Amino acid sequence: MDRPRPDLDRESRKGRERERMVEELINRGITDPRVVAVMRRLPRHRFVQEALQERAYGDHPLPIGEEQTISQPYIVGLMTSLLELSGREKVLEIGTGSGYQTAVLAELARRVCSIERLPRLAEKARATLEAMGYDNVWVRVGNGTLGWPDQAPFDRIIVTAGGPSIPPPLVQQLAEGGRLVVPVGTAENQVLTVVDRVGGELRQRTHGECKFVKLVGKYAWEP
Repeated sequence: MDRPRPDLDRESRKGRERERMVEELINRGITDPRVVAVMRRLPRHRFVQEALQERAYGDHPLPIGEEQTISQPYIVGLMTSLLELSGREKVLEIGTGSGYQTAVLAELARRVCSIERLPRLAEKARATLEAMGYDNVWVRVGNGTLGWPDQAPFDRIIVTAGGPSIPPPLVQQLAEGGRLVVPVGTAENQVLTVVDRVGGELRQRTHGECKFVKLVGKYAWEP
């Protein structure tokens, strides 16, 4: 007689929860087929603490330690969709966090350079991403507001923390034809801001209110 396989049952349950999450995202307007496909198959529960894995597919942020959070799935889907990735881009991510957004980007872009200011989070995210087989991701510890000059320019830049303004180094490191997505505002509330570099000029637009943890660094909030 075949015995029950708790691990298979658990993965099957997580798959159903992930499918419900994705259906909710679609209902809220996240319709980029490549983004939807990645979020449908990517196991978000592997990026959260074991004690919180039962809540991994709810549309809300979750704590990941160090007073930081993994962004709610809707925000991940929205910001990724705004990047309009084709698969050829080199992306700079500011705020590696748990590594979930990093993994989404790695599935959709050619290369991802991700900066995390907190060493323990960077180490854990790097280990998770390596264990999952991502070989197009570089994670380092540093001041994200300074960008990554040695790897610039970047076709896309995404900032997963909110600052009082757009850090000038990030704008400088944005390639011609590139796009930057960043939350800008107060420490409590921000506006999702999209910046395009077209013909040497910067074009800026906003895309609704949001709330992120503080962007900390030389060109943002103090630690």
